[in-house]
Amino acid sequence: MIQKIIQFWQRRKRAKALEELRHQLSHILHLNDDILVQSTKEKVREIIEEAKSVDPGNVEEADRFIERAPVRVMKILPRQPFMTLREYADILAVAFTVAFGARALYLQPFKIPTGSMQPTLFGIHYIADKDTLPHLPSFLQLAIFSAERAKLTVKRSGCYDEASVDSYYKYLMFPQTRFGIGGVVYNLPGEKAQIEKYCLKFSSYQDRSKEFQEGEVLCNGWLSLGDHLFVDRYTYHFREPKRGEIVVFNTEGIPQTSGFFYIKRLIGLPGDMLKIVDGVVQVKTKGSEFYMPITNFNNKAFSKIYSLKGGYQGHSGIYSLAAENEIYVPENCYFMMGDNTSNSSDSRVWGFVPRKNIVGKALFVFWPFTRRWGLADHEDPLPVDSSTPAGVAEAMQLQ
Repeated sequence: MIQKIIQFWQRRKRAKALEELRHQLSHILHLNDDILVQSTKEKVREIIEEAKSVDPGNVEEADRFIERAPVRVMKILPRQPFMTLREYADILAVAFTVAFGARALYLQPFKIPTGSMQPTLFGIHYIADKDTLPHLPSFLQLAIFSAERAKLTVKRSGCYDEASVDSYYKYLMFPQTRFGIGGVVYNLPGEKAQIEKYCLKFSSYQDRSKEFQEGEVLCNGWLSLGDHLFVDRYTYHFREPKRGEIVVFNTEGIPQTSGFFYIKRLIGLPGDMLKIVDGVVQVKTKGSEFYMPITNFNNKAFSKIYSLKGGYQGHSGIYSLAAENEIYVPENCYFMMGDNTSNSSDSRVWGFVPRKNIVGKALFVFWPFTRRWGLADHEDPLPVDSSTPAGVAEAMQLQ
C-alpha cells in the first residue's frame, strides 16, 4: 500500500515537471517569436511534442527525458550576451506601452499657449526682473520656474533688422530667436512674435522703423514657457461638464480660431440664456423663468473671478453679451470664456463649443513649480487690489 502511494506521488511529480517544461518552452517561443529563425522554432516544438508523449508512469523513460531535455534546449537556444539587460528592456517596453495607453485613455499633457486664463493658468509670458524670481543658475531657473533669462542692452544704435531674424529650437524643445539691431546680433528666448512684443514692444508697423539707442535696456527679466498640466480625459465619459470647470477642447469646425486645442472656463450650459448686467454675467438656466448672477451658483471659481484681487477682473469686455442682449446656448453646446476676459478670444468671438469637441478637464499643473503647481484652479487669489490696470499688472507679476 505504501509502495503504491510513493509511486503515485512520484508519477505526479514527473507529470508536473513535464508540464512545467512544456510551459517554459512555449513561453520562450512566444517571447522570442520575432527573433528566432524558423528552424530553431521547429526544434523547440519537437521537444514540446515529445514532452506531451512521455508517460510519467514509465520511470526510466520519464527521468531520462527530464534530465536530457534542458541540455538539448541549451544547444538549440544558447544563452545570449546581455540577457538580463534585454529582459529589463522588455519590461521597460511593456511599461512604456502601458504608460502611453494610459495617456491616451486617461491623462494628456497640455501646455498653456496664451494668457487668456490668467491669473488661474499662465501661458508664455514675460516676467520683468523686479525680484519676482530668485537669481539662480540658468538650468535651475528653467527646471523650477520654466523661465529663461531674457536680457538685452543695445550695444550700438540702430534699427531692427527684420531680414536678420533667425528662429530655431535649443535642445529641440525651447524656441530661440536671433536678430540684429544696428549691425549687432542678439539672441533671446521665444519666437519672433514674442520677442517683438516683450522686448522690442512694437505696437504698430511704424514702430519697426524706429531707432534704438546705445545703452537702452529693452528687456531685463525672464520669458516663462507657460504652465504645463495634465488633462483628465476620463471623467467626461461618465458625466457632463459642469459650470465653472476649466475645459480643454479642440477647435475643429469652430470659425475664427487658431491652434487645435483651447482651454477655457465653462460659463454656459446647454439650454442656458446668458446676458450681462452691471458687469456681471447673468444666467437663466434651462426651465427657469428668472435670471441670476453667475456668482450665485456657489462656485468658488466665480467668487475668485469677481473678487477683483490677484489679477482677477470679473467678466469685463463682454463683446457679444452687451447689456440686455441675450444669448441662447444650443443643445449639446457650451459657452466658454477665459478668466482674463479683457484679453481672451472665446465664445464671445467664435461662438459655442460642441460637446463632441471636448477633450477633458484641467486636472494637475505639473510644471513649473510655482504657486499654481498642484490641482488646477486650487489657489486663492493674491491679496492685491486689481480694480485698476496698475493693480492687475502688479498681481500678474507676482504669480
